[in-house]
Amino acid sequence: MSCVRAVRGLAPVCGFQPLAVLSRGVSFSLRQVASDASFHSVSFSESDHPRVLITGGLGQLGVGLAKLLRKQFGKYNVILSDIRKPPAHVYQSGPFIYSDILDYKNLREIVVNNRISWLIHYSVLLSAVGEANVSLARDVNITGLHNILDITAEHGLRLFIPSTIGAFGPTSPRDPTPDLCIQRPRTIYGVSKVHAELMGEYYHHRYGLDFRCLRYPGIISADSQPGGGTTDYAAQIFHDAVKAGRFECNLRPDTRLPMMFIDDCLRATLEVLEAPPETLGMRTYNISAMSFTPEELVKEIRRHLPDLQVTYEIDPVRQAIADSWPMVLDDSSARSDWGWKHNYGLPELVQTMLNFTGSDSRKARAN
Repeated sequence: MSCVRAVRGLAPVCGFQPLAVLSRGVSFSLRQVASDASFHSVSFSESDHPRVLITGGLGQLGVGLAKLLRKQFGKYNVILSDIRKPPAHVYQSGPFIYSDILDYKNLREIVVNNRISWLIHYSVLLSAVGEANVSLARDVNITGLHNILDITAEHGLRLFIPSTIGAFGPTSPRDPTPDLCIQRPRTIYGVSKVHAELMGEYYHHRYGLDFRCLRYPGIISADSQPGGGTTDYAAQIFHDAVKAGRFECNLRPDTRLPMMFIDDCLRATLEVLEAPPETLGMRTYNISAMSFTPEELVKEIRRHLPDLQVTYEIDPVRQAIADSWPMVLDDSSARSDWGWKHNYGLPELVQTMLNFTGSDSRKARAN
């Protein structure tokens, strides 16, 4: 971080009077800074569509969500950001900028200069990767979150932060897991997500931040590479099945976890972002579509690829994580409050994934 802050200024709309900031040893009042920043912020009445910034946009969900939102709100109203160089097709599909969530000043400038009104915060280190580098996960998942919270509260943004089944722990009820229960996760990823849920709700109640959060199950996508999550096997198996006819699974065959196809996940995210505030009975919701085990997934795939060979080489770290997570998510509140409804069950998921990966494989062989 380039500066050490005492208390960052929050705009008067949040009911917080800013104090002071210490930057390279120089103190100055944030009252004028907050006032100027408020002048640049945008309200929904100023535009027909929100101006959206997606952090961590090159991950599994960011590119797909940007595509969906651009169809809804216009190509130039949705800005993808990341610290990595985007592939050509992403760069050419719409606005992309460099953004490091640990650089508070840069992030604040992006929000102000682009008149951002919605911020979707996808920057995160996932479960298995986070356990391998706890200090980096703490920086990205917690320090970065604090920057996001302060900036979105200061400028009156609508903030979406995904949570996860990893926010629950071994003492949580697992079948089903309700929205409200004991959590106490045992991974830095899970701990940081519980922290995000509680901090987001605190900022909502204390400063009026329009915070919205969905606890995602395992998300399965054909057009992005697995990112180090415990549920990644459920996507990787399709690629290996089509290309090699065999797959090595790192979880036990009877490990049941909640899952969702990416199209349902992206649609749920848009729906909760667009939901009128009065329909939201809570700020953090479970959502789900299906729950299955590796052996159930293999059985369904073999209906299409009967010669698929599967072996099990258990990763003790990932297995321990999976054993602490919900088996089934209770998402009845999301269904009743804002009308959530999934489109893909296990048969539809398998057919869609095989169609996609099979098509890619045939193209590769033809070339």
